[in-house]
Amino acid sequence: MDNQNKLLPQLFRNEFRKIVSVLTFRFGIVHIQAAEDIVSDTFLSASESWSIQGTPENPVAWLYSVAKNKARNYLSRNSVFENKVTPAYQLGLSGHLEAEIDLSEENINDSQLAMIFAVCNPEISEQSQVSLALNILCGFGIQEIADAFLTNKEVIYKRLKRGKEKLKEINLEVRYPSKPEIKQRIDGVLTTIYLLFSEGYYSNSQNNVLRMELCREAMRLNHLLIDSPLTNLPQANALLSLMCFHSSRFEARTGSDGEFILYADQDETRWNQKLIHQGSYFLEQAATGNDLSHFHLEAAIAYWHTKKEDSTEKWENILQLYNSLLIENYSPMAALNRTYALFKTSGKAAAILEAEKLTLHENHFYFLLLGDLYTGVNNVKAVENLEIAFRMTLSDSEQKMISKKLTLLRGMN
Repeated sequence: MDNQNKLLPQLFRNEFRKIVSVLTFRFGIVHIQAAEDIVSDTFLSASESWSIQGTPENPVAWLYSVAKNKARNYLSRNSVFENKVTPAYQLGLSGHLEAEIDLSEENINDSQLAMIFAVCNPEISEQSQVSLALNILCGFGIQEIADAFLTNKEVIYKRLKRGKEKLKEINLEVRYPSKPEIKQRIDGVLTTIYLLFSEGYYSNSQNNVLRMELCREAMRLNHLLIDSPLTNLPQANALLSLMCFHSSRFEARTGSDGEFILYADQDETRWNQKLIHQGSYFLEQAATGNDLSHFHLEAAIAYWHTKKEDSTEKWENILQLYNSLLIENYSPMAALNRTYALFKTSGKAAAILEAEKLTLHENHFYFLLLGDLYTGVNNVKAVENLEIAFRMTLSDSEQKMISKKLTLLRGMN
């Protein structure tokens, strides 16, 4: 029974998304709720049956078989499906339904790829896209998504409901996208995947297991794109490279007491070398063709951050890459990060001058950076900025880190 209690949640996370994608691929996006209900009912049957009869020899095959049967039962009693969705009924081929619901690995991958493009639709808000991706493509429950967003279940429930209603309203055909469609939509899809990754990597949540799971799921979706010849594009490789490089430092960002550790203070022996090698591989794969996306530039910046040595070459390269990134895709955070690179190449005075031009007064990292830049230059201002950063951050681990900095500074005065 204990093994079953561990197995079912794992299967739910891995298989729910696959079967829902296949059924939605088969029935159409307007019937996504029916697909989810069928799969949920399948897992309920598994829980009831396995607790009495024991876990089957091949649990995944059992789930697929039961899901097909439940889909068949649903179709047989639903006239909408019979008349409008399932041409097999009109042709008198209802006996071939099992073959039509294809749960082969190839069709699962195609279905999930089609669902990625359906969910990452520009007509849906970014927040809803990420929530839908977590729910439909990653198998996260409402509570898990709420924990990731640091909000309550009701907010996520409404967000998912609005997103699914919008999907039904748009009524896109869930299918493998054509080459022109991929070219038109790929940047939006990659942006949603990166937002999903960022929810894990930059989250204020103290649940490190959940945060790492979000990062892994974003990387898994990116792998699906790369595994398909039509979507194995330079920018997709660049994004995966970027996420590999960032993930390589995930464990090193937190100390034994839960304190957040800034890049300059990280123990490089805790960096995941396997992920760094993977990131380098995908960065090489991204260096094809003539396109240079902001993902290329961000991946190159992340690559240089895997070099722990504090060399002039490293920081000059990072500074130049940030200059290019700000032209390609300006963002306040990129401008803030560039300021740190400027400090490493040109000193604190130049960096302070640039930092104070920025209007990031609602971002605690802005005041944290100013606090570090003023340390040793004007310790009174350093304390003022660090105190603001301490009050603004919602993260316990960051508060611990800032508190240590303040203690050291106050001891110097």
